[in-house]
Amino acid sequence: MTKTLLVTGSSGLIGSEVVAYFDRQGWQVYGIDNNMRADFFGANGDTRWNQRRLESACRHFTHYEIDVRDRAAVRSCLDSLRPDLIVHTAAQPSHDLAASRPYDDFDVNAVGTLNLLEAARQFTPESVFVHMSTNKVYGDAPNELPLVEQETRWDYSRPEDFGGIREDMRIDRSKHSLFGASKVAADVMVQEYGRYFGMKTCALRGGCLTGPNHSGVELHGFLSYLVKVNVTSGLYRIFGYKGKQVRDNIHAHDVARFIERFYEQPRSGEVYNLGGGRENSVSILEAFDRIAHLSGKAMRYEYVDKNREGDHICYISDLSKMQAHYPGWGITRSLDAIFEEIHAAWRDRAGTV
Repeated sequence: MTKTLLVTGSSGLIGSEVVAYFDRQGWQVYGIDNNMRADFFGANGDTRWNQRRLESACRHFTHYEIDVRDRAAVRSCLDSLRPDLIVHTAAQPSHDLAASRPYDDFDVNAVGTLNLLEAARQFTPESVFVHMSTNKVYGDAPNELPLVEQETRWDYSRPEDFGGIREDMRIDRSKHSLFGASKVAADVMVQEYGRYFGMKTCALRGGCLTGPNHSGVELHGFLSYLVKVNVTSGLYRIFGYKGKQVRDNIHAHDVARFIERFYEQPRSGEVYNLGGGRENSVSILEAFDRIAHLSGKAMRYEYVDKNREGDHICYISDLSKMQAHYPGWGITRSLDAIFEEIHAAWRDRAGTV
């Protein structure tokens, strides 16, 4: 019998990768997306191009124009489809935007997640529910780890922190941004539906999720946006920390692969830090050098001597819990490969950005 998948935010980076990945596996795939990213970020955030790409390329994909805040529509959809797997990627993803649109941020991130969880509990409680959370649930607590300043990056100074941030990092008593707070609410609710109701749920606390199908903008999409600025000869703004802030980058393909593993061996109320790990970590300054080497164009940038509120100085995801629970999973796309794919994608799209 054909298995069914429902993906929210199906035209976004992770959503579209999950759609395409499971479509290739022969699943019947349904996507929910209303292009809210264009409302949040303007024309450069528009994802209709990605929706059209999926509708053209995928054999078993159906798009639904639904807003996750619309409780009645969400309930009707879950009642009708009763999918085997729900992958919830729809979100308002920006720190800065959340401060200017707090109701929209909380309604999408927290209330939208609750709408999906409760509809799943009512109509399809045996479904596996995977939620794309964020490392911002830790707020700026990771900045309390002792750091050392190197020539091109900040890094952890203690040997015990070398592997990165673990899931036992606290999520309260720190500055999150309103975005981080709304994602905490969603993250904890996903855990609770697993622990309290026994549903098969997990929250994936993503680092820098990336890939060639990202509509990167200044307020969200670090690596995609940085490459886009270089390809289009724009001006990149560095916000504080001398441009030495570090992020670990995971290709959307490896995210989809993990979701498949979790579906095959689900757990209840789990949380995992999901990133590229140390091997795929890069600072802004290091990223400038990498893209300049690929494109042959020096990066144009200016420095703003004020970091973003709640921003991480050095964030590397410790993947040991994921790999202990799912030893068949690991990173398959290197940092070099990620840069090459994103550069090629923006070069091809340069006439439309």
